[in-house]
Amino acid sequence: MSSADTASAWLLVVLCAVSGAYCLRQVRRSGGAAAGEAVMAFGMALMAVPLGDRDGWQALALGTVFCAAALHAVWLLRGGVHHAHHLVGSLAMAYMALTAAAGSGHGDGHGTGPSLVTGLLLLYFAGYVLLGGARLVAAGGGGRGTYPVASSAELSRACRLAMGIGMLAMLLMM
Repeated sequence: MSSADTASAWLLVVLCAVSGAYCLRQVRRSGGAAAGEAVMAFGMALMAVPLGDRDGWQALALGTVFCAAALHAVWLLRGGVHHAHHLVGSLAMAYMALTAAAGSGHGDGHGTGPSLVTGLLLLYFAGYVLLGGARLVAAGGGGRGTYPVASSAELSRACRLAMGIGMLAMLLMM
């Protein structure tokens, strides 16, 4: 891993950890509504740590945790389809961890490109980031030259947007 790759990985770790800490703060305020985001953010931070080549058991353990998170997201779907993003995120993290455990997380260097699953996940998260960014900008709407104080809802949107960007970055590194 080059020094630029290592620096990028650590920046991703910090981004995800800060998002997770913010979500934990929201859990205390809202009575648990942001717990799923906190778990996902800390899991993303853990997965982004540049440890060189991970042992298969480490990646398998992460994959197991994210498979459990996906099952939890399926359980949450009974409360409404708005939890579908948690399911996609959990499955994406499980996919990346299990791909790393299988040793096939990196291409062979012969221009094979991303797998179909990776490509579909890239499309999903690119769309999520673009839509989330547009919604955040539209919600901000402050006057020219002023710096409005962000509401709790806007900060939550920004946190989810940051995690979406982090997921997109991790998928691009596969």
